[in-house]
Amino acid sequence: MVGAMSSNQGMVYDVLVLGAGMVGSSAALEARRRGLHVVLVDRREPGEETSYGNSGVVDGGNLFPVAMPRDIPTLFKHALNGETASHYHPSALPKVARWMLDYWRWSAPDKLEDTARTMRPFFAQAVAAHREFAGIAGAERYFRQTGWLEIYRKPESLAAQKRRLELSAEYGIDNQLLTREETLELEPHMKPNFAGSIWCKQADTVSNPGAVTKAYAAAFVAAGGRFAKGDAMTLAQVQGGYRVETEEGAVTARQVVIALGPWSADLVAKFGYRFPLGVKRGYHQHFKAKGNGFLNRQICDEDVGYVLCPMEQGIRLTTGVEIADRDAPKTPVQLERARRASSDLFDLGDPVEPEPWMGRRPATPDSRPILGAARRHEGMWFAFGHGHWGFTLGPATAKALLSAMAGEPPFIDLAPYSAERWT
Repeated sequence: MVGAMSSNQGMVYDVLVLGAGMVGSSAALEARRRGLHVVLVDRREPGEETSYGNSGVVDGGNLFPVAMPRDIPTLFKHALNGETASHYHPSALPKVARWMLDYWRWSAPDKLEDTARTMRPFFAQAVAAHREFAGIAGAERYFRQTGWLEIYRKPESLAAQKRRLELSAEYGIDNQLLTREETLELEPHMKPNFAGSIWCKQADTVSNPGAVTKAYAAAFVAAGGRFAKGDAMTLAQVQGGYRVETEEGAVTARQVVIALGPWSADLVAKFGYRFPLGVKRGYHQHFKAKGNGFLNRQICDEDVGYVLCPMEQGIRLTTGVEIADRDAPKTPVQLERARRASSDLFDLGDPVEPEPWMGRRPATPDSRPILGAARRHEGMWFAFGHGHWGFTLGPATAKALLSAMAGEPPFIDLAPYSAERWT
């Protein structure tokens, strides 16, 4: 039997969800749809951390994760710290050296293909799950069904995608190879300084990721869920469940879902769990387009390492990966590099806001999230570590997780994503 019940400490809910990003807000909405009494807790309003600042791509056709270069010349270029796709703080390297070594190992071609096959069930459900949630939340206006473009400046870079396109065909994924001229028919305001592109047609894109996340959280509240601001680090196991402190007082629930993104490792460490959860920082800033220029969809400059994203706020310019302490001061040097590089493809005007935004992606070395039940704590569930794909996989994660929590036949088998792989 489900439902909030009285106890000596007050109301006891069915589920406590910690973290109101895309993963947490989706999990809360799915739990409430199932009739559970749910409290969603975050220190900020929903959708104001990592889920605000992404490229806004729901990439149902994704295969290979973002990988570390394997060849020595490219690694050396990145080590010089002058690339657009990456930047690092030397002071952070001793802390992340083991994680980076494991990440490098998992970037081997055979392991990337293994990850592609392992993650395929989630990506295959990503677009449909988002469309379902967007319909419930009245957020369809933010979505475009036009795919996104990967631009390759060099012919050899485009040719290197052969195996990826073969694997796409094997899975029935509609990734279409385009010439420069065909690409310009889709995006007439781009400059012709590239060899060709891949049109990833099995992707939706959105014009405001933060607003989509807020819409899912608002739909959860409208359906009878409760949102409260609070400190997730106060989580404690109590008789019959878990308790956390909020601005409205203590909240107790039988089960807890930890969906705190890059802060998840701090919390689960209190309960004795240690996972190799790294942090990939990233930046964005919005710009006006020069003249009457516009983009119809997100454009990824694969050879340089940034994305141009048509958003409600303007053209969002997103950067690659920065390796640094999670809470270190901003160093948005990649953003200026990306702005200079982007002038070869599209004319950006003045910035819309004076300061760039910075976010933090929670990433495992094998580019697979940590999902499922905590081994030593009944009623505790993990849902974090999605890396670059938290926004894409939020609703699909929620449906899979709540199915597992209910003991149903799996929506998606969570065994390959279990925390047990790190023990």
